[in-house]
Amino acid sequence: MKDFLAVSLAAIAGANLRYALGRLGARLFGTVFPYGTLAINVMGSFIVGFFIIWTTERVLVDPRWRLIVVVGFCASFTTFSTYAFETMSYFERGQWALMVANILSNNVLCLGSSLAGMAVARVL
Repeated sequence: MKDFLAVSLAAIAGANLRYALGRLGARLFGTVFPYGTLAINVMGSFIVGFFIIWTTERVLVDPRWRLIVVVGFCASFTTFSTYAFETMSYFERGQWALMVANILSNNVLCLGSSLAGMAVARVL
């Protein structure tokens, strides 16, 4: 039962940070392109890549921390479902350049960010 509470609290933190950063991205860069979603996905990918490698290869931690950080925090922080919806909205509106830019930037940057997190965890 304690695991469920810990995951739930981490999810609350992740969801609220996602909301705050999404609003900040829209305020700073406008809403034509979902920069906030992109930034959140890149950061979340880095965190998952870093944390899993760091806690399995570099330091010994209670496995519940992976539940808290990856399942709780990052699952509510990252926004893949929002990314998918925004991409398909571009498709429906015939905004092909924005659709392709969103697909490529999210996939390339998030995969690269995850790899970077893994690499950083291995050198610390």
